[in-house]
Amino acid sequence: MPRLNVVDPATATGKARELFDGRLRKRQRNIYKGLANSPAVLEAYLKFAGGLTRGLLNPLEREVIALGVAQANDCDYCLAGHTAAGQMVGLTDEQILEARTGKLQDPELNAIARFVQALHEKRGRVSDDDLTTLRQAGYSDGHVVEIVVTYAQNMFTSYFNHVNQTELDFPPAPELP
Repeated sequence: MPRLNVVDPATATGKARELFDGRLRKRQRNIYKGLANSPAVLEAYLKFAGGLTRGLLNPLEREVIALGVAQANDCDYCLAGHTAAGQMVGLTDEQILEARTGKLQDPELNAIARFVQALHEKRGRVSDDDLTTLRQAGYSDGHVVEIVVTYAQNMFTSYFNHVNQTELDFPPAPELP
């Protein structure tokens, strides 16, 4: 059961109502109902996430990052949501599980997953070797910036969901083998 108020889109007012009636009309997920306790945060999150869709990272790469962060943070809500999102953007079930463990068969996606693991384990203090490995897989400094920001965005949602104890409104993610 969530620990924060669940904002009902049907009775929301002001900016929250505007967001639920607009950008979130077809995506009224529990995370948004929790974030709507602060319409400013909900709006900022939506703008932040939306801006990243126009960057260098493709949807598969962004979901590999999200799945790695969700697994590292043991966030059931994020694992469920990003499993569903990963399937929608074309990741196979095998790739979704691989992304969670940081060991993908695809060399480019694996380079991102490994970098995200290093970012998480080293709290951002990645080594020159970590950066070199990512660059050797074809990623630029612009990609590095977007990976770090996508990582941070997913850390925020993991932590929010832990604090809130957001109820799943996706099928649960499968257990790792």
